[in-house]
Amino acid sequence: MSIGQLAGGRISPVARRVAQRDPLFIAAGVVMAAIVLLAVLGPLLTPYDPNQLYVGPVLSPPSVVHLMGTDDLGRDILSRVLAGGAASVFGPVVVVVLSTVLGSTVAILSAWYGGWVDAVLTRITEVVFAIPGLVLAILAVSMFGKGLIAPVLALSIAYLPVVSRLVRAGARSELGKPYMAALRIQGVGSLAISFRHLLPALLPAILAQSTIGFGYAMLDLAAISFLGLGAQPPTSDWGVMISSGQPSLLNGAPEQSLFPALLVVLTVLSVNILGARVTAWAERADA
Repeated sequence: MSIGQLAGGRISPVARRVAQRDPLFIAAGVVMAAIVLLAVLGPLLTPYDPNQLYVGPVLSPPSVVHLMGTDDLGRDILSRVLAGGAASVFGPVVVVVLSTVLGSTVAILSAWYGGWVDAVLTRITEVVFAIPGLVLAILAVSMFGKGLIAPVLALSIAYLPVVSRLVRAGARSELGKPYMAALRIQGVGSLAISFRHLLPALLPAILAQSTIGFGYAMLDLAAISFLGLGAQPPTSDWGVMISSGQPSLLNGAPEQSLFPALLVVLTVLSVNILGARVTAWAERADA
């Protein structure tokens, strides 16, 4: 099955039929579309400067003037949520893209060549796999300084072995099938086999892992910012906002932490639901 068939051919009628009977999928799609729009257009839609102090009363509840209330410095929470969407959403996307591309490349090379190449690459991925992603990100921050760049690169490396192990198992199974041997006998090049036949066959598994990886990456980056090692105040990153709002929770003003935390949870749930459904359709279309 080609990528074109997967994207616009055989899977589309199945997706349309299931989507009509799957309100959870529709709801997840609407939520995810809204969050993506928020991340892209959010900075242009902020009613106030997200870093302007005392635009309203300190720790005021939601009102007509400030729809999500204000934080402990009188900043508009809605403006900060909108401004912080880009870093909070696109940071995990970069992690997923880098880890998926690198992990899939390592896995296909390992499965294709086998022997000592497979042994060396497998041992390297096992060593990286033994290091928790948060620990690797903290080490990167200690070496290169606070911010999002070092944690994003560190998490991309930390997630690489998970993708590699999954894709390697699928690639070894796929390369052992008769049609692969027939393609080699016909003189089809390794790149052509990999891109035209092997990758499309592995795409459902890669897609499923990418959606799971996005959720973990978003939670890990939010945790790193929450610990004060990622995005730095006054940046309106969602993890920073959750951390900054901790003292206000005890004062009966949870809005500063509540709204960004809800957005993180909704984003992770929506991506996981969409990924599970699309993967199921892909496997059904390939059956």
